[in-house]
Amino acid sequence: MTATAAEKRDYSLTGPNSGPGFTPGEWYSTRIPRKRLKELMKRSDRPSLINYGIWFGAVLFFGTLLVLTWGTAWAVPVAIIYGVFYGSGADSRWHECGHGTVFKTPWLNNFFYQLASFMSLRNPYLWRWSHTRHHTDTVIVGRDPEIAFPRPPSIGAWLLNLLYIPALSKELLKMVRLSFGLLTDEQKDYLIEADRNKAFWASRIQLAILFSIVGLSVYLQSFLPVMLVGLPTFYGSWLHHLMATTQHAGLAEDVPDHRMNSRTVYLNPFFRFIYSNMNYHVEHHMYPMVPFYALPALHEEIKKDCPPAYPSLFAAYREMVPAIVKQQRDPNFYIWRHLPATAEPTPEYQRPVLQAAE
Repeated sequence: MTATAAEKRDYSLTGPNSGPGFTPGEWYSTRIPRKRLKELMKRSDRPSLINYGIWFGAVLFFGTLLVLTWGTAWAVPVAIIYGVFYGSGADSRWHECGHGTVFKTPWLNNFFYQLASFMSLRNPYLWRWSHTRHHTDTVIVGRDPEIAFPRPPSIGAWLLNLLYIPALSKELLKMVRLSFGLLTDEQKDYLIEADRNKAFWASRIQLAILFSIVGLSVYLQSFLPVMLVGLPTFYGSWLHHLMATTQHAGLAEDVPDHRMNSRTVYLNPFFRFIYSNMNYHVEHHMYPMVPFYALPALHEEIKKDCPPAYPSLFAAYREMVPAIVKQQRDPNFYIWRHLPATAEPTPEYQRPVLQAAE
């Protein structure tokens, strides 16, 4: 779809498009019987401990294997596998624990949130509130701090981000600034006062750990310590980023309907494990308090009211890549997701937006 207006938009949280977003009541949600929704939202330690036990067990196993094979040709494939479990696996798990839905036991949820946040080099307090805003104002220009593909999107940055270089460089800069107690105006817009000092100390602790790892590498005259902690976030996050790019790229902005601004993509079991079922992204945004292990069941409940899920990662990219390329020439172009005949229509909305045309 192509919009009628052609002006370039300001995506900053302090610019001319930073007015109020939609109220919770204006966002569309597929109707689910209350009893069934309560069942889907029920938290349990058992499935989460199994999932997280396998994940962190794999991190420890392949990390140990990397130590044992270091200096041999076998270290290369082992490092690749280790990096995927460390970098990509952690990047989905900080997100899930940030919602507080993974474990029924609160301290388990917080423990893995802090651990996965460090492994992803993210400040746990800054990102908790950034992501809260993302869910409150999903792909609302001037409100959502996590719009990864502002129009026109940068294809070069996108490709570089397969190694997480631009994003993680920004995270490291944030870490340094926060360790000095500095916040940008945009960060002040969503990080609550009560958590600001916690955010400063979290960055200081993370930096101290990273400096210790670098110091150990210098002392041992070996890259092994930084290959185990720190660098895997760069060389191992590519799989997560490959999947996460499909979440919102190329879709509608400023529409209070997650069916229009988010994608659900069918993935194989291994990818779903690494990605913590975030491929069910329409479902996750519509009902963010449903735990990751219940998202496939939630998908079955609402799929008749949603655009068809993409059959594969390749199918999602086959639609998404041409759209992103076209947005280089026409920033107002976007993909309109057509609803099935069984679905409720997208609600009327009042915020000034670029309306789609057939």
